Formats: sequence, C-alpha cells, structure tokens
Amino acid sequence: MRTETIARNYAETVFELGERSGNVERYAELLDAVAAAVEQTPRVQAVLMSPRVPKSEKARLLGEALRDVPREFVLFLQALVKRGRQQLLREIATEYMNLLDQKLDRVRAGVTLAKSPDDKLKRTIQESLSRQLGKEVIPAFTVDPEILGGAIVRVGERVLDGSLRRRMTKLRRQLVK
Repeated sequence: MRTETIARNYAETVFELGERSGNVERYAELLDAVAAAVEQTPRVQAVLMSPRVPKSEKARLLGEALRDVPREFVLFLQALVKRGRQQLLREIATEYMNLLDQKLDRVRAGVTLAKSPDDKLKRTIQESLSRQLGKEVIPAFTVDPEILGGAIVRVGERVLDGSLRRRMTKLRRQLVK
C-alpha cells in the first residue's frame, strides 16, 4: 500500500475518534504538535525512530509525555508506534487537516506576493477569495520579489497567476510574434 493511503486510513481513524469525543479540532492541534516535535527535536526523533528502542518502551514514553491529552488520542499514537508507523506522523497530520477542512467547508490557499502584506491586505485577500470560492479560505502567505507585483494564488491543483512577471512575459510573447 502507498504511504498516502496508509496515512489517510490512520487519519480517518483518529478523525472518527475525534468526532465521537467532540475533540476534532483539538486532535488536529495535537497531531500537528506531535509531528512537529518528532521533526524538530532530535532526541524525540532518535527515540521514536530507533529500532533499538522497543516499541513497548516508545508507547510508554508517549503515554508519560502526553498525560494531559485525551486518552483515546494517546492510545491511537501508541497503536501507531506499535505498528511501526510513527514515521508517517506528518502525513497523517496533513491528511487529518484535509478531513477537517472538508468537514468545516474550508480550503487552504497559498498566496505569493512581491512584498510582505500588512494585516489589512491579508484580510482583504482572504475575504475576496472566500467570496469567490464560496468557502472559508485559510491563506498561507509567502513573499517572492521576483514576481514583481500582483499575486499568485494556489488552491488545491489550481494556480491563478496574476503576477506582473507573467503579464510582462505574455506581453513580450505577443510583441515578438
């Protein structure tokens, strides 16, 4: 089975647990935090990924580290470790966020601008995209001075390139004809 499929299956399982307990959004935060801890903390990564540390010990350590977390969530992580799937934590967190976005009828958009936007521009872009798409939009802003001006918006597979660089390239092609 492909890792995306496996991650999706685990995400669906923990999502269902979250729905039953009313902790869907909390589980999203927890999954992201655990995945980030594994990615960014060498000691945590070394323990969880090491074949030398027994799976039962990894599960025990997770239980101790996550005492204030809902029990079902900890049991899910322990089952993940016992099956040797802890390396999929980031993919599971991503798939979980996709499920949560579907449930809450929202989409994520990547917005590239030539310079850093202020809060007012961020709000204006978010509101405009939400109106156009008919869903709540959660934008992630990046800066690329090479686009010169305008914006490039990515929503799922769609890319809307309204950059000045693209317009200039298009104009150049028309003039060369």
